Amino acid sequence: MGVFKRLFTVGKAEAHAAIDKLEDPIKMTEQGIRDLKLDLDKSLQALAEVKALAIRSKKDFSDYTAKAKNYEEKAVLLIQKAERGELDVAEADRLATEALTMKASADENAARSGEEVKRFDTNIAQLDANVKKLKSAITNYENELRTLKARARVSKATEKINKQLSGIDSSGTVGMLEKMKDKVAQQEAMAEAYGEIAVENKSLDDEIDSVLDDKKFKASLSLEELKAKMKQ
Repeated sequence: MGVFKRLFTVGKAEAHAAIDKLEDPIKMTEQGIRDLKLDLDKSLQALAEVKALAIRSKKDFSDYTAKAKNYEEKAVLLIQKAERGELDVAEADRLATEALTMKASADENAARSGEEVKRFDTNIAQLDANVKKLKSAITNYENELRTLKARARVSKATEKINKQLSGIDSSGTVGMLEKMKDKVAQQEAMAEAYGEIAVENKSLDDEIDSVLDDKKFKASLSLEELKAKMKQ
């Protein structure tokens, strides 16, 4: 949890400016999540190991408890046999004493196993709580990472648009349009100049033809010829 605290405590709002100068916040968050997942894997492994020990201790407790009860029942049976005359009293007492000694040993082992079960159950509860905290932290920071990435994409796109609109980029659309306007104006001026030169270069015949309509000129000649014939 040390790495977790270090990485995400420095990610508070009042420290954002300092962090931005050192590392990319998104990369730091991704690394922090990877570290948390490693911690989670280790915690899950430890939890599984402790649970295995607890299961073993519970089985030992059950076995030792059953053995103690069995030795006690055997001691009772030995005494009853002696009382019925089926077994020598001294022998019965000796065997019963041995059985009770074995019962006491089984009771001790059962007690020890019972304490181990309690201790392991406490450890399991603590580890289980840590696992839940880690899972919750990973989920929260993964959600925050998705939000952070989305905000980064939006801010980058907004910055680009605002930069274009503010005309900071001299090689942008506005600059190209101004150049195009200048080029079109120059082309229009050149076309007008060539037009004036074409007018100035007209021949005399062109000027006459432009004043006199060819059809009217021919009609006038035909009229004069007709008048001459009539006089004859």
